[in-house]
Amino acid sequence: MPDLASELARRPVTAMFADTLPAAVAARAATATIPIVFAIGGDPIRDGLVTSLSRPTGNLTGVTRFIGELLSKRLALLREVVPKADLVAVLLNPTNPNLPTRLQDMQAAARTMGLQLFTVNASNESDIGIAFAAVVRAGAAALLVVDDPFLSGHREQIVALAARHALPTSYYGSQFVRDGGLMSYSVQSSELVRQVGRYVGRILKGEKPADLPVQAPTKYEMVINLKTAKALGLTIPETLLATADEVIQ
Repeated sequence: MPDLASELARRPVTAMFADTLPAAVAARAATATIPIVFAIGGDPIRDGLVTSLSRPTGNLTGVTRFIGELLSKRLALLREVVPKADLVAVLLNPTNPNLPTRLQDMQAAARTMGLQLFTVNASNESDIGIAFAAVVRAGAAALLVVDDPFLSGHREQIVALAARHALPTSYYGSQFVRDGGLMSYSVQSSELVRQVGRYVGRILKGEKPADLPVQAPTKYEMVINLKTAKALGLTIPETLLATADEVIQ
């Protein structure tokens, strides 16, 4: 990725869009002058991309999804759906650069809910089956999948294993649920892309990244697969069904 960012900087392009933290870090290292608009899951101050959300310095600005806060919300929703869950498994990719802060956020949220977390790792295809076997052996009552591009690429395998082991699972994207997963809570991706597009457009018209505050998402969506819930023997609270953006029958 640093090589690709450097190639763009040499052209030079008018602006760059970085869709992950590693991409944003690589772009920042490649140029201090070309405007960079990022969309990341963490805290851009903590990740060293900007010094202020309201008035970024340098040539970077963008949108942050604050995944840590979303993980806490997803954990609370999962507890609401599986109220007797005391041990919740967490599937994650140990090579994800955002992992340390996301683990901290999840552990803090779990403590406030009186939950224990059992983490399992997967960074290649064979790891996924091994991780699910470990979750079953541990007796976890539910599973939360942490946002990660590798795990997204193995969406069908993860959903199938969750069904095979009758494991209520919370996901970070609606497509998991449309493929048969139980539930998801996430930023509405179409709106996030529009936010990024507006910033790129304003920069192309002459505005500077330093004058464009880092934005947070404005729209979220919850999707529940009622068919999967019934197969798992779960009764989804009416309050959740009423507030869900999509209920798959």
